[in-house]
Amino acid sequence: MHMLTRWGTAANFLSLFHPEQRLACVVDGKMIIKVQYENRKKYIKLQAADFDEFISEVREKFSIPGDKITVEDDSGTEVDETVFAELSSVEGICFVVKDSHDDGTSQSSPPSTSWPSNSASSLSVFSSSRDSDMSRQPKRVKCDEEPLQSAVAKDLIKQILQTKAGGTKVLEEYDKTGKLCDSTRRHMINILAGDMVEKEGRVPQRRTKEKYALGIVTLFPALKDPLSAKGYEHFYDAQSGSGFLAWRIKTIQRKTKLECTKMKMQNTGGGGPTQERELPQTGDHLDEEYCKESISLMNHTTDQEIVKQKMKETFNYRQRLIHNSDESHTILTVFPRLLDTKGLIAQDFSLLFGPQTAAKLLEKWPTFYKEKVIREAESLTTTSVLQSLLKSARNQHNDESPEVHQEWDSDTASLLLLLHILPPQPSKKKKLKISATQAMDHLVVFHKSITSLEDHLEKVEGHRQPYILASGTHKWAVSNYYIVVDRMLIPCQGTTSLAAFDELFKAHFVFSVNYDDALSHMFTFLQTTVYGIDAATTKQSPKVKELRAKIMNSN
Repeated sequence: MHMLTRWGTAANFLSLFHPEQRLACVVDGKMIIKVQYENRKKYIKLQAADFDEFISEVREKFSIPGDKITVEDDSGTEVDETVFAELSSVEGICFVVKDSHDDGTSQSSPPSTSWPSNSASSLSVFSSSRDSDMSRQPKRVKCDEEPLQSAVAKDLIKQILQTKAGGTKVLEEYDKTGKLCDSTRRHMINILAGDMVEKEGRVPQRRTKEKYALGIVTLFPALKDPLSAKGYEHFYDAQSGSGFLAWRIKTIQRKTKLECTKMKMQNTGGGGPTQERELPQTGDHLDEEYCKESISLMNHTTDQEIVKQKMKETFNYRQRLIHNSDESHTILTVFPRLLDTKGLIAQDFSLLFGPQTAAKLLEKWPTFYKEKVIREAESLTTTSVLQSLLKSARNQHNDESPEVHQEWDSDTASLLLLLHILPPQPSKKKKLKISATQAMDHLVVFHKSITSLEDHLEKVEGHRQPYILASGTHKWAVSNYYIVVDRMLIPCQGTTSLAAFDELFKAHFVFSVNYDDALSHMFTFLQTTVYGIDAATTKQSPKVKELRAKIMNSN
């Protein structure tokens, strides 16, 4: 067995020999790391153990011109971003960096495997033979030792501004006023920093940033600082790594890293209703103009079959609208037939996942899940609400007078029992905990049919996730079900409570809406276990997984 595999991480392995030196030095909240490049050793500061930030700082500190940098520890073992964070936490370790021009002859053989026991820098010991070997290496003549030519730098900046979008406005403003206002200067910096990143990647060379800074003050003399050594340090200062260009490049680095992280999350899948999915082909490709014509036709016809057909044809257009953060809030305005035509939510869900997935709750809840959920709920701590739900779920209220109770029908009660088995968890952000009984109102609300539905909508406070509004004379005698979205009513196609819950679940995916925090575990169980959607990629609590195991493995 490999040594590091046997003992765990590299950091843990090294800590066996020097447990008192396990943590790296931290000053003013920044990590201090020792680095060697060729025959030079320096310390660098990092905000965090981030590999990309490390490479960027190394380039700055050593003025490395190479396109590619490799990192090794002081034993010659290559270090990549997957282990960098752990290794960087070991005090005394020295990272050895090489650029693409390094043929490897500048580094000596690995140090002896004997470990001094009383040296604070025992993990970064460099033998005298290594130093002497390095001293004998011929010094390369670096391109960045040549003096910068202001005329060349000036022509470079002028050529970039003349060819990049918006660059000519910078030149015109300076020609007209002899200066640049703050907004124009920021725009120029954005153009030039973007050009550097485009040519050299996320970590441009120090020499390149100096060249661009020199070119700016040569092309625009009024921007030169007469009291600084070079006159362009406010655009880029190699000593401190600061200046307008440096700050903009660091912003680009942060943004591109976030974008890469988001792309990884999308590629691995996050699961759930807000996950953007590959849309199915719904017939011939329809352009935006045709879709708008179809929408206009839908809004002026009373033929529901035409509405359903045109909604099917515009499905891809509607999904793109829903997943556009700037346009998603207009969905019920653009497609108002969702508010008066039953079955459109079910149709869109079937287009997303297919008819087999769409039918699973209605098929499997009564025959497989319902009884097992009831049995599981019987083992919970008894409360009056729980006992009442159990009676309703088992239809044991039938022998009582209707006036005695105000409980739900059997299917609704069984789903509310599922909510008690998978109750809300305290919110880390809001630090607020609600009970399963309180969460029931987040799922379904009863509305006496003798009062106006508009009265209920006016009382809805703030933004709420979609929920069911059950209208009737009693909870066990509901005549109409609606899904409430943004204080608007969408009529349910089904006439049963189970069909209404089915449509409520599907509405989250059709509109790309997150689950209510209080109902998240319950909906996640239905999504992954009953419907079988994104079971491998959705984050699930241990309680959800435990319940699935109990139900799937029970007789």
